[in-house]
Amino acid sequence: MTDFPEGPATSPGFLLWHATLRWQRAMVDALRPHDLTHAQFVLLASTWWLNGQSESPSQARLSEQTGSDPRMTSEIVRRLVAKGLVERATDPADSRAKVLRVTAAGAAAAEAAIGSVEAADAAFFAAAQRAAPGVLLPVLHALADR
Repeated sequence: MTDFPEGPATSPGFLLWHATLRWQRAMVDALRPHDLTHAQFVLLASTWWLNGQSESPSQARLSEQTGSDPRMTSEIVRRLVAKGLVERATDPADSRAKVLRVTAAGAAAAEAAIGSVEAADAAFFAAAQRAAPGVLLPVLHALADR
Protein backbone atom coordinates (compact mmCIF):
# COMPACT_ATOMS: atom_id res chain seq x y z
CA MET A 1 0.00 0.00 0.00
CA THR A 2 1.24 3.49 -0.77
CA ASP A 3 1.22 6.61 1.36
CA PHE A 4 0.32 8.58 -1.79
CA PRO A 5 -2.98 7.14 -3.10
CA GLU A 6 -3.47 10.21 -5.32
CA GLY A 7 -0.34 9.26 -7.26
CA PRO A 8 3.19 10.61 -7.52
CA ALA A 9 2.04 14.24 -7.77
CA THR A 10 1.52 14.20 -3.99
CA SER A 11 4.92 12.65 -3.25
CA PRO A 12 7.46 15.18 -1.89
CA GLY A 13 10.33 13.26 -3.48
CA PHE A 14 8.65 13.19 -6.89
CA LEU A 15 7.89 16.92 -6.71
CA LEU A 16 11.43 17.71 -5.58
CA TRP A 17 12.77 15.65 -8.48
CA HIS A 18 10.72 17.64 -10.99
CA ALA A 19 11.58 20.98 -9.39
CA THR A 20 15.26 20.03 -9.45
CA LEU A 21 15.09 19.13 -13.14
CA ARG A 22 13.46 22.48 -13.97
CA TRP A 23 16.01 24.37 -11.86
CA GLN A 24 18.93 22.52 -13.48
CA ARG A 25 17.61 23.47 -16.93
CA ALA A 26 17.41 27.09 -15.80
CA MET A 27 21.03 26.93 -14.60
CA VAL A 28 22.23 25.38 -17.87
CA ASP A 29 20.49 28.17 -19.80
CA ALA A 30 21.89 30.89 -17.51
CA LEU A 31 25.46 29.56 -17.72
CA ARG A 32 25.58 28.73 -21.44
CA PRO A 33 26.65 32.27 -22.46
CA HIS A 34 29.51 32.04 -19.95
CA ASP A 35 30.78 28.70 -21.33
CA LEU A 36 30.52 27.11 -17.89
CA THR A 37 28.81 23.98 -16.67
CA HIS A 38 26.93 24.28 -13.41
CA ALA A 39 29.61 22.29 -11.57
CA GLN A 40 32.35 24.52 -13.04
CA PHE A 41 30.39 27.59 -11.96
CA VAL A 42 29.94 26.34 -8.38
CA LEU A 43 33.65 25.57 -7.97
CA LEU A 44 34.78 28.79 -9.69
CA ALA A 45 32.37 30.99 -7.71
CA SER A 46 33.29 29.24 -4.45
CA THR A 47 37.02 29.67 -5.11
CA TRP A 48 36.39 33.34 -5.98
CA TRP A 49 34.39 33.82 -2.76
CA LEU A 50 36.99 32.06 -0.59
CA ASN A 51 39.76 34.13 -2.20
CA GLY A 52 37.71 37.23 -1.33
CA GLN A 53 37.69 36.03 2.29
CA SER A 54 41.52 35.97 2.17
CA GLU A 55 41.57 32.19 1.80
CA SER A 56 43.33 30.32 -0.97
CA PRO A 57 41.75 26.88 -0.59
CA SER A 58 43.24 23.52 -1.34
CA GLN A 59 41.19 21.24 -3.56
CA ALA A 60 40.15 19.31 -0.45
CA ARG A 61 38.92 22.52 1.21
CA LEU A 62 37.04 23.50 -1.96
CA SER A 63 35.44 20.06 -2.10
CA GLU A 64 34.39 20.42 1.54
CA GLN A 65 33.02 23.95 0.98
CA THR A 66 30.92 22.92 -2.03
CA GLY A 67 29.94 19.43 -0.90
CA SER A 68 31.31 18.01 -4.14
CA ASP A 69 33.08 14.69 -4.57
CA PRO A 70 36.88 15.13 -4.24
CA ARG A 71 37.59 13.30 -7.53
CA MET A 72 35.02 15.38 -9.37
CA THR A 73 36.49 18.53 -7.79
CA SER A 74 39.93 17.57 -9.05
CA GLU A 75 38.68 17.02 -12.61
CA ILE A 76 36.70 20.26 -12.70
CA VAL A 77 39.58 22.28 -11.23
CA ARG A 78 41.79 20.82 -13.97
CA ARG A 79 39.31 22.12 -16.57
CA LEU A 80 39.12 25.54 -14.91
CA VAL A 81 42.93 25.73 -14.93
CA ALA A 82 42.97 24.77 -18.64
CA LYS A 83 40.46 27.57 -19.32
CA GLY A 84 42.72 30.05 -17.53
CA LEU A 85 40.11 30.79 -14.85
CA VAL A 86 41.90 29.26 -11.86
CA GLU A 87 45.56 28.72 -11.07
CA ARG A 88 47.29 26.33 -8.72
CA ALA A 89 50.00 27.91 -6.59
CA THR A 90 52.38 26.60 -3.97
CA ASP A 91 50.99 26.99 -0.47
CA PRO A 92 53.19 29.51 1.36
CA ALA A 93 52.68 27.52 4.59
CA ASP A 94 53.62 24.15 3.04
CA SER A 95 55.74 23.97 -0.11
CA ARG A 96 54.44 20.44 -0.82
CA ALA A 97 50.82 21.60 -0.99
CA LYS A 98 48.95 23.53 -3.69
CA VAL A 99 46.28 26.19 -3.22
CA LEU A 100 43.76 27.60 -5.67
CA ARG A 101 43.36 31.19 -6.80
CA VAL A 102 41.10 32.65 -9.43
CA THR A 103 42.86 34.53 -12.20
CA ALA A 104 41.74 37.98 -13.35
CA ALA A 105 39.80 36.25 -16.14
CA GLY A 106 38.32 33.86 -13.59
CA ALA A 107 37.20 36.71 -11.34
CA ALA A 108 35.51 38.45 -14.27
CA ALA A 109 33.86 35.19 -15.35
CA ALA A 110 32.70 34.43 -11.80
CA GLU A 111 31.19 37.88 -11.31
CA ALA A 112 29.37 37.80 -14.65
CA ALA A 113 28.10 34.25 -14.13
CA ILE A 114 26.97 35.00 -10.57
CA GLY A 115 24.80 37.80 -11.92
CA SER A 116 23.21 35.45 -14.46
CA VAL A 117 22.66 32.69 -11.89
CA GLU A 118 21.16 35.10 -9.35
CA ALA A 119 18.74 36.41 -12.00
CA ALA A 120 17.79 32.85 -12.99
CA ASP A 121 17.33 31.88 -9.33
CA ALA A 122 15.13 34.92 -8.68
CA ALA A 123 12.93 34.05 -11.66
CA PHE A 124 12.78 30.35 -10.79
CA PHE A 125 11.99 30.78 -7.10
CA ALA A 126 9.64 33.77 -7.47
CA ALA A 127 6.47 31.64 -7.39
CA ALA A 128 7.57 29.89 -4.18
CA GLN A 129 8.48 33.22 -2.56
CA ARG A 130 5.07 34.65 -3.47
CA ALA A 131 3.23 31.55 -2.24
CA ALA A 132 5.02 31.39 1.10
CA PRO A 133 7.18 34.46 1.84
CA GLY A 134 10.08 33.75 4.16
CA VAL A 135 9.64 29.97 4.06
CA LEU A 136 11.81 28.83 1.14
CA LEU A 137 15.29 29.45 2.57
CA PRO A 138 14.61 27.84 5.98
CA VAL A 139 13.16 24.77 4.24
CA LEU A 140 16.13 24.53 1.87
CA HIS A 141 18.54 24.92 4.80
CA ALA A 142 16.77 22.08 6.61
CA LEU A 143 16.92 19.86 3.52
CA ALA A 144 20.57 20.71 2.84
CA ASP A 145 21.43 20.14 6.52
CA ARG A 146 23.22 23.48 6.74
